[in-house]
Amino acid sequence: MTEYSTLVVEQEGPILWVRINRPEAMNAYTATMGAELAAAFDHADSEDSIRVVILSALGRVFCAGADVSAGAGSFDTESGEGAKNFGGRSEGRNANFIAAIMNCRKPSIVAFNGSAAGVGLTLTLPCDIRIAADNAKFGCVFTRRGLVPEAGSAWFLPQIVGLSQALKWCLTGALVPASEALEKGLLAETCPAEQLDNRARELAMEIATNTSSVAIALTRRLLWRFSTDADPSGALSVDAPLNIALGKGADVHEGVSAFLEKRAPNFPSKVSSDTPATPWWPADPTARRQG
Repeated sequence: MTEYSTLVVEQEGPILWVRINRPEAMNAYTATMGAELAAAFDHADSEDSIRVVILSALGRVFCAGADVSAGAGSFDTESGEGAKNFGGRSEGRNANFIAAIMNCRKPSIVAFNGSAAGVGLTLTLPCDIRIAADNAKFGCVFTRRGLVPEAGSAWFLPQIVGLSQALKWCLTGALVPASEALEKGLLAETCPAEQLDNRARELAMEIATNTSSVAIALTRRLLWRFSTDADPSGALSVDAPLNIALGKGADVHEGVSAFLEKRAPNFPSKVSSDTPATPWWPADPTARRQG
């Protein structure tokens, strides 16, 4: 496995824990961190024993945003000072952590152990489920730094919370409490900080023990790909063929048998070898292998 300098990456049964590990710098984002996040999610995608990724952090905050230790030039890539934040883009495919999270066929849960601002928030938007400690705060602070929302968040955030709320948060740049983030749909739930890891683990294990990994991989792609279409025709064009292909497979046979026999399922199919091609998904690794 990749050696990490800004993350702690550990597998616990079917769960891959990915924890941001720069607590001395309030877990501030760097280009190295972006490359390492991409590597961690690429690893999760390729390893069949991993069923769910949990993204969290060590220390009292989740991520305070981009590292500004270079001072006023922290985002100035032309002078070279901004390389710490953005230089990772020249490091190749592994620098694109947004694509790595989106293309990972394993579902991801974010457990905000503390506050998240700027890229500390937007790097989590391609993840599937977000929960948080009830004392956390969140901020799209870009306009207060003279920047615009990055990491694709001008697309992700309105899909998650709606355009009106995304405009309010991005135009004011204000910090909002976890209660508001929960009410507006950014978070699925909140809990006391001391219960956060256990709750994230419970959610991950609910997925890992009760669902087909192949069905999960396809379901998250269906929802991310077609939920923003103007009409259901795109989804209708692919969900029936997918279910026809899956219906004759081992996982469906096992799922129905387990239900009828009132026992826990033991799905045999593997994401790496048994996932049907999804040519409607950009950069589909399955389609590339079969093509």
